Amino acid sequence: MKKRPVIGVTLDAEPAGGWSKLPWYALRQNYLSAVIAAGGLPVALPHHPELAADYLDAIDGLLVTGGAFDVDPALWGGGPPHPKVTLKPGRTDFELAATRAALARDMPVLGICGGQQLLAVAFGGTLIQHIPDEVPGALAHEQPNPRTEPGHEVAVAPGTLLARITGTDRLAVNSAHHQAVATPGTGAVVNARAPDGVVEGIEHPGHRFALGVQWHPEYAVDPRDPVILAAFVEACR
Repeated sequence: MKKRPVIGVTLDAEPAGGWSKLPWYALRQNYLSAVIAAGGLPVALPHHPELAADYLDAIDGLLVTGGAFDVDPALWGGGPPHPKVTLKPGRTDFELAATRAALARDMPVLGICGGQQLLAVAFGGTLIQHIPDEVPGALAHEQPNPRTEPGHEVAVAPGTLLARITGTDRLAVNSAHHQAVATPGTGAVVNARAPDGVVEGIEHPGHRFALGVQWHPEYAVDPRDPVILAAFVEACR
């Protein structure tokens, strides 16, 4: 049996209160179980930017997860934060350091939801701070129905890595975001869009595997979602 590639998975962080009287890390179990089902060995990465290189020495691929927060507009020249923007500086500092270092090594990177947006910023791209303010007639990207169900479909751009992986031009996705990628960054391309034109996926053909999706394939609401994770883990071998 082939050895499982070690997949570093980024964590969310919360201040004291709620689950613990001290600051705590958190991650939905299905991120980890989906990596295991795809053939990987997931390990959690604490938020220490100064240790990013050490973590990368110990892993074969980087999965940047989502969360109910936003990338600081100061990191991509976006001006003052929109009133709906929520920041987690310690988390973003680590994820950006780890992502940039992984890309410099040509280590496979998969960005999910906010991780896709952070990947775009690492490529030098920009974001939409609040979709309802900037996209006329936008869909409900914070879908009202449960995340275990699709909220809308996306069109997959032909000839992209995402199209090759999934073998389709259309995917059902679960959507949970108020921001989106505006420009994907130098050399990067958009690989999926919602019916309202909002960017739902990006990738960089100059890297071995650098893929971001705005939805949550760890829920497997589309039968091809697990294939995305399997392709990422395979690239990490």
